Amino acid sequence: MVKLNRIYTKTGDSGTTGLGDGERVTKFNLRVEAFGTVDEANATIGLARLHTAGDAEMDGILARIQNDLFDLGADLCTPDKGQKLSWEPLRIVESQVTRLETEIDAMNARLKPLKSFILPGGSPAAAYLHLARTVSRRAERQMVELASMPDENIGTAALKYINRLSDLLFVLSRIANADGTKDVLWVPGMTR
Repeated sequence: MVKLNRIYTKTGDSGTTGLGDGERVTKFNLRVEAFGTVDEANATIGLARLHTAGDAEMDGILARIQNDLFDLGADLCTPDKGQKLSWEPLRIVESQVTRLETEIDAMNARLKPLKSFILPGGSPAAAYLHLARTVSRRAERQMVELASMPDENIGTAALKYINRLSDLLFVLSRIANADGTKDVLWVPGMTR
């Protein structure tokens, strides 16, 4: 269990931070950027949840996602470099991906097929869910870039999870817009 007695440690004053395995890296390290962006997505989902309290099903999904995003941050914070650690690092697992896929399918079944792209907006919950979607896409790009680097490993389930997450957030944004009936549709060339 995590125990935080002190909030500041002063160990990052020089522009470095510690990873889960004890390694010190710069605060602009791509791994730090990736788990920082995952944290940003989590915070944005927290904003969306301020507007989903009336929908117990959606709010429950978002609460589970927020917990998963802490798991993903822990996964990213502890690089898998084949080293022996005195503990088993927390990793995203395939069952978390499968749960997202099941939720995507169930929620999407409530919606009519799209005939246009959707502009982010509509209800406050939908707008924040769209923002969370775009932040999670940025995290995915960072994770994919990190995974392409020599000596950097990102688990397959973690990459799948972040990819499915943005899909689920898109579907939930439509649910938050009265099951898609209040989506704001893109009108190509409208301002020409």
